[in-house]
Amino acid sequence: MSSLFSTVPRTKKGYEKDEVDDFFDEARALYEGRENRTLTSGEIQTATFELVRGGYSTHEVDAALDRLESAFIARQRAAYVSVHGQQAWMDALAGRARTLYDRLGRPDGKRFVPADRGEPAYDMDDVDDLCDRLVDYFDRQVPLTAAEVRDTVFRRRKGPKGYAEGPVDAFCSRAVEVLLGVE
Repeated sequence: MSSLFSTVPRTKKGYEKDEVDDFFDEARALYEGRENRTLTSGEIQTATFELVRGGYSTHEVDAALDRLESAFIARQRAAYVSVHGQQAWMDALAGRARTLYDRLGRPDGKRFVPADRGEPAYDMDDVDDLCDRLVDYFDRQVPLTAAEVRDTVFRRRKGPKGYAEGPVDAFCSRAVEVLLGVE
């Protein structure tokens, strides 16, 4: 089988070829309906591959994962709309968006739980900046894409001076799903 991904020189690291090929072979089978389940946005976003010398280009594979996530969301939207109608899809998205929005407006000012002592965390200001952009998107329809949320990089912190990574990652995944559902 010839791959859609180019390999990096043996002096550089890329994703392990067999792992990537296996993942995308399974994704193709799922997308074509040869297996009785689907891939979720979270499963695609958290796909990990070993870094090895001479592997596939990480940039190309990561871009393909983004496209794959969009394809599965579009298919989910089409299936839902064909059964329930476009308005029901928009209502479902609105419900998920309201849940996200409620999280953004916590009255105590802390949008996420601080990390425990020594635990890896994200910089609170960086996370709050992204949350403010989401508020602007919901309140004033200021343009924001799923790719912008997905590609946001937070500075790293340790302990209670940062937000715990798990809740922030889960929130960002839900935001990406809502934004992809609208796009």
